[in-house]
Amino acid sequence: MRKKWLAVATCAALAASVTAGCGRDDSGGGDTAEAVEEGKATGEITVWAMGTEGEKLSEFAKAFTTENPDAKVTVTAVPWDSAQQKISSAIAAKATPDVSMIGTTMQGEFAKTGALDPTPTDLFRKDSFFPGAWDTTVVDDTSYGIPWYVETRGLFYRTDLAEKAGFPDGPKTWDELTAFAQAMKDKAGAKWGINLQPGKTGSWQTILPFGWSNGAAIEADGKWTFDTPQMTEALTYYQSFFKDKLSPDDLPQGALEPAFAKGEIASFISGPWHVGILNEQGAKGKFAVAPLPAKQSSTSFIGGSNLAVFKDAKNRDAAWKFLAWLSKPDVQVKWYQAVSDLPAVQSAWDDPALASDPNLKVFGTALESAKAPPSFPTWTQLAATFDVEAEKVCVGGADPAAALKAVQSQAESIGTGS
Repeated sequence: MRKKWLAVATCAALAASVTAGCGRDDSGGGDTAEAVEEGKATGEITVWAMGTEGEKLSEFAKAFTTENPDAKVTVTAVPWDSAQQKISSAIAAKATPDVSMIGTTMQGEFAKTGALDPTPTDLFRKDSFFPGAWDTTVVDDTSYGIPWYVETRGLFYRTDLAEKAGFPDGPKTWDELTAFAQAMKDKAGAKWGINLQPGKTGSWQTILPFGWSNGAAIEADGKWTFDTPQMTEALTYYQSFFKDKLSPDDLPQGALEPAFAKGEIASFISGPWHVGILNEQGAKGKFAVAPLPAKQSSTSFIGGSNLAVFKDAKNRDAAWKFLAWLSKPDVQVKWYQAVSDLPAVQSAWDDPALASDPNLKVFGTALESAKAPPSFPTWTQLAATFDVEAEKVCVGGADPAAALKAVQSQAESIGTGS
């Protein structure tokens, strides 16, 4: 459902890009990170990549080998549904590639195995990346890899219906979101004012931002904290859209976009990949994207994918140089133009290819404060529990406080894995 985004010869070259600065610093790479030798990359660099990235990276990397003629990039495309097991098996067998894409929610699990090489601070500065994206690479205060591309969430809404509803610029607050969804039905004639995920797989990506916007945290002092008053209030608010029949709780897969194009669903929360999908569905020129409505703040979810180098890499230095090249702002822009992956490097967003698009600007602003779950190895397992309990709340009408206590109980049972 979700889409997922130098040749380093001298310090002067590094200073012109994301990798500015020579020598060690405290930018978050960890004390055990070894410096990368200067000079051009040489030898074969083996890479595992998933999804569209796995299909497109090999051709794209030819620009890197043009700059580094003695290097070769060999990309193996790996299906997302088998990626976690394939990487785990390779780590166990000490048969890893030099580089692999790592889903942000997998980072903690793989870092805790000790198989990932700490990020060399002589090549990368954390403040070049969006803070939330960099944080997904950090486990136990050490960064393992770099953010490659990012995605976040905004509120897609039909501008013609919003005009009729009295919210031409979309809702700004929680109270306005409720009034907006109701008016989209009562005044604008939509069947549903908004579509929200009613539990199911991945619903935590939509629900947690409501908690974060209400000041909630799901971790404190290295422990899970789901059943807080702030998260309970957020989940209760989220549930209200289903109780008040403002959001469907059983929308068939694939039905969202056609219903939005027809004006039957007036709004929904999703990521930047939906811009192209809606245009293809005939909704071009009929929608806009607004920031997520705020309570204490407007805080979205940050996802995407990281790139990591393995400790067993046969060509470590060249692998890191390849990642440094992929992190150059101009290369990030070219990758966006080739694949539509949003850049993780903040300065890339100054390029007209991104800066001139009003919808992308909303996502770019959201990325400045967006959050991700902590990089604990047990998060993937716990996220499944959260989704199950969320479905009980949204579809079954269960008590949000009881649901969060159930999540907390499971969280305390499995711990953080740290």
